[in-house]
Amino acid sequence: MDVLNLSIGGPDFLDLPFVEKIWEITANNIIMVSAIGNDGPLYGTLNNPADQSDVIGVGGIDYNDHIAPFSSRGMSTWEIPHGYGRVKPDVVAYGKDIMGSKISSGCKSLSGTSVASPVVAGVVCLLVSVIPESDRKAILNPASMKQALVEGAAKLSGPNLYEQGAGRVNLLESYEILKSYQPRATIFPGILDFSDCPYSWPFCRQPLYAGAMPVMFNATILNGMGVIGYVERPPIWNPSDENGNILSIHFTYSEIIWPWTGYIALHMQIKEEGAQFSGEIEGNVTLTVYSPPAPGEKTQRRSTCVLHLKLQVVPTPPRSKRILWDQFHNIKYPPGYIPRDSLDVRNDILDWHGDHLHTNFHIMFNMLRDAGYYVETLGSPFTCFDARHYGTLLLVDLEDEYFKEEIEKLRDDVINNGLGLAVFAEWYNVDTMVKMRFFDDNTRSWWTPVTGGANVPGLNDLLAPFGIAFGDKILNGDFSIDGEQSRYASGTDIVRFPLGGYVHGFPFLDSSESGATQNVLVNSGTGKADSPILGLVEAGKGRIAVYGDSNCLDSSHMVTNCYWLLKKLLDFTSANARDPLLFSQSAKQDMAIYVDDNQLPSRRTDVNFSSYSAVLGRDLICRRDSRFEVWGTKGYNLHVRGRNRRLPGYPIIDLGRGLNSTTVDQSNKRPKVTERRNKGDTQGNHLLGILNGNELDMPVLVTSHWLVPAAIAITGVLLFLSIWRIRQRRRRRKRGSGSGRLGNL
Repeated sequence: MDVLNLSIGGPDFLDLPFVEKIWEITANNIIMVSAIGNDGPLYGTLNNPADQSDVIGVGGIDYNDHIAPFSSRGMSTWEIPHGYGRVKPDVVAYGKDIMGSKISSGCKSLSGTSVASPVVAGVVCLLVSVIPESDRKAILNPASMKQALVEGAAKLSGPNLYEQGAGRVNLLESYEILKSYQPRATIFPGILDFSDCPYSWPFCRQPLYAGAMPVMFNATILNGMGVIGYVERPPIWNPSDENGNILSIHFTYSEIIWPWTGYIALHMQIKEEGAQFSGEIEGNVTLTVYSPPAPGEKTQRRSTCVLHLKLQVVPTPPRSKRILWDQFHNIKYPPGYIPRDSLDVRNDILDWHGDHLHTNFHIMFNMLRDAGYYVETLGSPFTCFDARHYGTLLLVDLEDEYFKEEIEKLRDDVINNGLGLAVFAEWYNVDTMVKMRFFDDNTRSWWTPVTGGANVPGLNDLLAPFGIAFGDKILNGDFSIDGEQSRYASGTDIVRFPLGGYVHGFPFLDSSESGATQNVLVNSGTGKADSPILGLVEAGKGRIAVYGDSNCLDSSHMVTNCYWLLKKLLDFTSANARDPLLFSQSAKQDMAIYVDDNQLPSRRTDVNFSSYSAVLGRDLICRRDSRFEVWGTKGYNLHVRGRNRRLPGYPIIDLGRGLNSTTVDQSNKRPKVTERRNKGDTQGNHLLGILNGNELDMPVLVTSHWLVPAAIAITGVLLFLSIWRIRQRRRRRKRGSGSGRLGNL
């Protein structure tokens, strides 16, 4: 077998037997093509195995070259919340109203990415046939075929790279590439151009500037020279002119490339001397890959990859226009049962879209940019950012706990440093969570939510210094503020709020288990009391706004958006601009809202939350998506380790070991990384990559990924018998039409 099409998939990229079997197949030189999924137009909905870098993931288009509404969008979510996703799909093909044979007789029309995928598989088979049979095994492999497809694809005008990948598959162009193909390594995408909008979204929507959190870009290394390859030395940034010297890039990359593919991730940061620079930076990132000699060859195969960068830079924006989005405290499915945020949605029970600015919050991101805000992502604890540079810290739909140091620093940042805080919570009710458990046939175990839509007990700990807390009601209903109609979908209520703040409440029904009796009384004629859902208050030099629902910002299952409300809240928290209606005298609290501690939502004691948390049982440390000067430390104004270095706004601290050092990890759980000085006075450093066992809580998966390929030899019969058995157990859903959502777990 040379080519295998799989028009199946699911959201669980941690389904180890299935994922490892895919690696075995491609490692044995079988080209796999797979449907990207029918969960569009939502972002962050890629399906496995099409989201794997060694698989050709195919999206769907219609006959007008528009992305089909049902076609799943990227980016990949393996790396979130502590990294950045890869570009997928790889290519798109016709998948809407495609004519094909009926099983009985005649023809029928079918739509879905499971139609587009076999179209590409047919293209691949035709391309295989143009290579003389005696040369096929030496030239054709999953990497070389993907190179031919993505380099020959026709880029569509309109869709971005996370919708179309390289573009529409082009048989003739790919044929021309394969005719003269010589084994080589390349990077996909081969260019990141901030001026190419909308294709380069989201990068083209927000330029770089000094003082910002590093901007991440994650590309795929395709190694057509062999199933295993090695990166010879750290990547090098080669600026085209002296302007490029104000750009600092740290790298993470897979030094071992297997099977056929790896990753290179860039963390891009403008140096302080570029704070007033406005213009373009252009240059190349180069990376050399080598593979063992092919049969009959005596020397190693070697190839240099090039990633071209064309970046836009602007002067550092004012503090009031800079928003910091908390990604660190997000937990998603997999690996844990993280339930959906809107309980009205019955056909999508899991929170699996990434909860990232560039996945299911991408429309909100565009709105904030249109409103003149600059939005940065924090993938590390709160101790890892300097609050004096930001107008507002934005917390939306967060599931994790908080370090004690984070709680203390946030209090100081708000009260003494004037940081604004905007919080959008979600439902949390233990009785409801218990009722949501189910028996999973695959794992033969009971699955129960590890938290609610958000971790309200954790948020309450964070907000306790300000006298604010959320309750455990699950509220639903429509309301209006200043003529703006909104839907409150499974949100929570405010049960503590300080004197002098402004609170807005509305008469909603409580759909939680504990609220059932109250609803019976209401339906019997008792009037509905207003539930507080929105609060605004000054706290020292800072300002705080809290709201009990995030579904109006999340494009996954949104009924109505509340972007208008978000903008008003940010105008208040960042610039103290007060909307007259939100700050009316009728909303001002002449006494504090308060309930006793025993009435606050409690944590579940019957689940091992530490298995999914980046906080519980973990060390507080600034990860590789924070500012370079605090990498590997506990953060600003805390005891840190490393060499002597001045942190912005703080005295010199003894850090011990220098940044220009080499780190060797002897474990097989993740690739070895190095740090070195590159051309253009740029630090070449390592960044969290796609598979980091300690941080993603998936050591078995990572260890298996880096096994020596020779250890996985298997006969064809056993291989496909195993695939058949795994398929029967997994019960993955088909990709027949665009109407389906999520099948069995």
